[in-house]
Amino acid sequence: MKTPVKAVIFDMDGVLIDSEPLWRQAMILGFNAAGIPFTEDDCRVTTGMRLREVVQFWFERYNIDSHKAQETNIFILDHLISRIEKEGHEIEGVSPLLNQLKTGGYKIGLATSSDIRFMNTVLNKLRILSYFDAVVSAENLTYAKPHPEVFLKCAQNLNTKPQHCLVIEDSVNGVIAAKAASMRVVAIPEPVFKDRAGFKIADWQVAKLAEVNTILNELL
Repeated sequence: MKTPVKAVIFDMDGVLIDSEPLWRQAMILGFNAAGIPFTEDDCRVTTGMRLREVVQFWFERYNIDSHKAQETNIFILDHLISRIEKEGHEIEGVSPLLNQLKTGGYKIGLATSSDIRFMNTVLNKLRILSYFDAVVSAENLTYAKPHPEVFLKCAQNLNTKPQHCLVIEDSVNGVIAAKAASMRVVAIPEPVFKDRAGFKIADWQVAKLAEVNTILNELL
């Protein structure tokens, strides 16, 4: 007997909003200003981590005084939010899928590694907050992805058992976290990352969000 899906939990960056290029621009500016020769390839090393962990990672690698880390964190976040407010747009298929899930009676959650301030900016920009029954940022949690805490917290807030949750993710860290939470997961990796070993543990791997509907129909 198939375990029914009662809730769908979304990651945010790269799943709901096309923010990854803007993240890369903001981080390149912020880290270069801090004296780190940062590139687009470097951005992809820490995909799925909290911003403060990303800053700490690169500051330690380049042996830069950590007292400047908060300044860089704020610089990156301010620049990113400014760009999102001006030019942010949803990933193709987001609104139709959210409408379909709501009509179908599914609970809908959001579990992101991004800061609360940025999460709220995205939800307001895309005007999709009303669709979600629970939104959780890992900013103030003990652990971030690939730890499952953010997904387990979201399931708790949805009043849904983890095994009844389906997660939609675009990063290896997110896929690992979802599987560690005993949830099924659909991976939608960037094309350049689709052959990464970490994505093989996902239950499904698809090229675009619209394909999630087919998966849900299979689980009915």
